[in-house]
Amino acid sequence: MTRLTPADLEAARDRLVPDVVADGLDVLFCGINPGLMTAATGHHFARPGNRFWPVLHLSGFTPRLLKPSEQAELLSYGLGITNVVARATARADELTPDEYREGGRLLVAKVERLRPRRLAVVGVTAYRSAFGERGAAIGPQERTIGSSRVWVLPNPSGLNAHWTAATMAEEFGRLRSAAAGDRHG
Repeated sequence: MTRLTPADLEAARDRLVPDVVADGLDVLFCGINPGLMTAATGHHFARPGNRFWPVLHLSGFTPRLLKPSEQAELLSYGLGITNVVARATARADELTPDEYREGGRLLVAKVERLRPRRLAVVGVTAYRSAFGERGAAIGPQERTIGSSRVWVLPNPSGLNAHWTAATMAEEFGRLRSAAAGDRHG
């Protein structure tokens, strides 16, 4: 991978990153918003310290560890990626409450259109902010969007230090088992 300079990263601020989506996915993963590394590369969860890709593999969603540049391969596994807020920032705390609420509204419309079996929001704070559910916790939610069940997963950012890759993989694995049950039930 080409080494990005601080200027490259700053130039990516506010850039939009295309979703990796298709109709009828098993699970649509939803990040908070693209970071600058993601925006600069065009690949979701691209920052080297982000644990999304390793945890996806450890939990059994993918048969091998994918690189962010291989994100399109997710579609072959019935998986996709979107974000609550489309605008790229250096840190999620740069987002406003209005951006989260509007992002939640747009996410509902996207899920209603794409009809994934499960929507998995990675980050409980983002979920709470986008949907106004201050008491939400990690795991399955009461909320559905159309026929799509909603699940909240821990944020895989390296800044979320109280979750290890192993404990995140357990939670992602609970979602994978539930999604597999949807297909076979």
